[in-house]
Amino acid sequence: MDDTLFTFDLFRWHVVVTPWKFLGWLGVAMFGGRWVVQAAASHLAKRPVLPSAFWYMSVLGSGLTLSYFIWGKNDSVGIMSTAFPMFFACYNLYLHYAHKKERVIPPKVDLN
Repeated sequence: MDDTLFTFDLFRWHVVVTPWKFLGWLGVAMFGGRWVVQAAASHLAKRPVLPSAFWYMSVLGSGLTLSYFIWGKNDSVGIMSTAFPMFFACYNLYLHYAHKKERVIPPKVDLN
């Protein structure tokens, strides 16, 4: 995973792209893209909302960047800064489904 996929020059920087770096960029795009999803959902609802896709993108983006920081770069600061929001995204998904389950339970019917 440390092999060079391709290189390019960006202004004065020479950028080397490895599979790990590509995975990290994909995670950053997913984690940042969740705000586009949130803004679109809020625009449609005409009020601030956080759709469940926001939390899925948070978990997926955090998972990808966490993989990059653990195995690709081995950076403890990146690991901690990525794992922290991932925990809360997972917790919010749990709350989303726990609340959804409460709404699905049918009322008790007395058969007497």
